[in-house]
Amino acid sequence: MSSKHRPKKKTKLKAQVRSKHAPQTTFRFYASGVEAATAMDESADQYPEYREETLLEAASEWTLAKEFHRALAIYDRLLEEGCEEPEMVAAYRSEALWDMGRADEAREAIADLRARHPKDPGPWHYVAELLESKDEPRAAMEWFTAGITHALGPGTPLTPASVEGAERAMEVEQLVTGRHRVRRLLGEPHDDCDDLADELHEARGPLFSAARPPDELHDPRRQRATWESDPEAMEAEIAAVQQEAEAYRAAQAQPRMTCVLFWAADEFEELLARWPASADAYGTDHAGHLRQVEEVLRQLSEEGATHLAVGRGDVAGLAAHARQAGLTSDAPSARSAYAAELARTGETEAWPPPRNAPCWCGSERKYKKCCGNPALV
Repeated sequence: MSSKHRPKKKTKLKAQVRSKHAPQTTFRFYASGVEAATAMDESADQYPEYREETLLEAASEWTLAKEFHRALAIYDRLLEEGCEEPEMVAAYRSEALWDMGRADEAREAIADLRARHPKDPGPWHYVAELLESKDEPRAAMEWFTAGITHALGPGTPLTPASVEGAERAMEVEQLVTGRHRVRRLLGEPHDDCDDLADELHEARGPLFSAARPPDELHDPRRQRATWESDPEAMEAEIAAVQQEAEAYRAAQAQPRMTCVLFWAADEFEELLARWPASADAYGTDHAGHLRQVEEVLRQLSEEGATHLAVGRGDVAGLAAHARQAGLTSDAPSARSAYAAELARTGETEAWPPPRNAPCWCGSERKYKKCCGNPALV
């Protein structure tokens, strides 16, 4: 869904105000946005450590009050006097110009911003969604594409791993998703970056991705019908959300599983290559890792644990889950959360398997002759 159907969202600069013990004026209740903006304007110089955040809050309030010239004046002031993120402020300024009916000047400001080649994905994403909201999807696509290139670096492979390794991974993922959205609107065929959007979406887990693949989410007919508040389209959306909620409740109703992660040989090698600290938990020998998993499961069983399961680890899946949960990918807490997610979504295999069934490790040998062989544990 394009930005014109979303609430205004400035940036992390504004969000930081709440967490930094910002000036008291930021927390007061005002009769109107104009009153709030005026108070913030006046208090900005009284609290120099919060000056930029407070002025950006004021500009946002002026925008909501449709006093666009007041917001523009603040952006000009910040750019003239200096600020921490001038490229983000320049992006806001271009929107203020457009809102004032000065579209040509806004386009010039956008062109000037692009010539500065921001490394931060924030300005790219903001301007791309601005262009999308102004019914300029092709220009928006160019900004999404350029933003991905600048954030990842030219020549970087378009893979979930490269996105996960980016400094601002979530913002890069938003660029990839936004680009997919406008290309779908334009009827463009899938390319490598669109495939990446699918992979990132899929990595968020079955409950999130199965019901709404990106091609459906970004179907132009669905988007237009939703934007225009078509009754049938809205009813279909409500029904789809209800189905997703039912799937979630059904998954939650399943018995709680205790999942122990194991890594196939290729994934084990990639795990240690990307996050060497993982060796502290798994060692460096794959056969030893499989023995360790079996030992942990047997110990849990002896201690009275029920509903035990093994979950096949996937490096890209771990990275995506950690990113979504705001965790560091190589931290034990990220692996634990990932294992719990696999258990919650049913992507596990109950342990122990029948003695004559294939072993849980994927060797295709019988469990009793593989990891279930007492002589190997």
